[in-house]
Amino acid sequence: MPINDSFSYQHVSAELRVFHGSDSLASLKRELDRAGFQRAVVVCGNTISQGSVLDTLRNQMGTSLAAVAATAKEHSPASRVEETVRIFEEVNADAIIAVGGGSAAVTARAASILAGEKKPLAELCTRRLPDGKFESPRLNAPKLPIFVVPTTPSTAFVKAGSAVHDEAGQRLALFDPKTRARGIFVHPEFVATAPVELVRNAALNAFANAVEALESPRCDPISEAFLMQSLRILSRKLPLLEGGTGTEIRENLVIAALLCGRGTEQGGAGLASVLAHAIGRRNHVANGIVNAIVLPHTMHYNMPATQDRQAAILEGLGITAGTEAGKAVSSFLAKLDAPTTLRAIAVPENELLEIAEAAMLDWFISRAPRYVPNAEALKKILQAAW
Repeated sequence: MPINDSFSYQHVSAELRVFHGSDSLASLKRELDRAGFQRAVVVCGNTISQGSVLDTLRNQMGTSLAAVAATAKEHSPASRVEETVRIFEEVNADAIIAVGGGSAAVTARAASILAGEKKPLAELCTRRLPDGKFESPRLNAPKLPIFVVPTTPSTAFVKAGSAVHDEAGQRLALFDPKTRARGIFVHPEFVATAPVELVRNAALNAFANAVEALESPRCDPISEAFLMQSLRILSRKLPLLEGGTGTEIRENLVIAALLCGRGTEQGGAGLASVLAHAIGRRNHVANGIVNAIVLPHTMHYNMPATQDRQAAILEGLGITAGTEAGKAVSSFLAKLDAPTTLRAIAVPENELLEIAEAAMLDWFISRAPRYVPNAEALKKILQAAW
């Protein structure tokens, strides 16, 4: 894409250290030893905690591994974050190793914040002010360092933000740059463990995030490079996932998600992600599935503001100009055997307005390329997707 000379931007990138391959766990041990960490706690879900890969990690880490917190769960309940902090305190943890998908990474980050700040989560989260703007409190306390061993292609691994849910289902968004992963270790044995459905859902989420960030007027040329390469990999590898053998496809999808995560740092997510947040937790559906359903409809809504971003999306998809990007995305998603309507995932039509009202409280609504005036505007998008 040509660079617009009148486009002023700043692109500030945090450190990104990725170790990929069968020797990556040895690199993780070296990183821990070099920094003097001796009481690392693994944060993972129940499946990982009971699987053989954890033995592989234990054998590599030796006495540097102090405990396993099998507390990660979909949508990261606040109660699980609090439980994780208690385990940190019991062993006097000095580092965290998040093993698994996005939930493990988010739980680890949120627990690191809670352990450091020693305040209730509700006092640490981003909040919407009466004037409609969002405010994130400064979280100045030191945080436990985090290292990540992925099993799914989640964009969460490279983020500084975390979103957990309280007992009432309220989404609490936390942001602290000090919780960024010190290193990401992509190991073939670990990426082979996740069920195909989880891998597909996470990859769909990365796909939607990449498209939305490419739509964003905040997408600078450096972010665009990350996002277009992510979209190229996802569009080639995602259709091959279910019939693939070995781990090559899964490893590529993880790398694509990491690229997407970095590319979305500037532009951020958009309307599809906002609606996925509102629907996913409420209806117990993976964000990637909801994203895939609503994305073509949010792209249609954004079209008046995203005309000059269409070519980048099409190029990432490997499609020559001449078609509308939203239609190209819809055509691609239709080939993946995923649900295409909200009614297919049992979202009640009479709850669409309530979902829209909840989505209006999401911080990412402020990142939409086209202004969203009210919940009624979101309801129309939901109705089209229903």
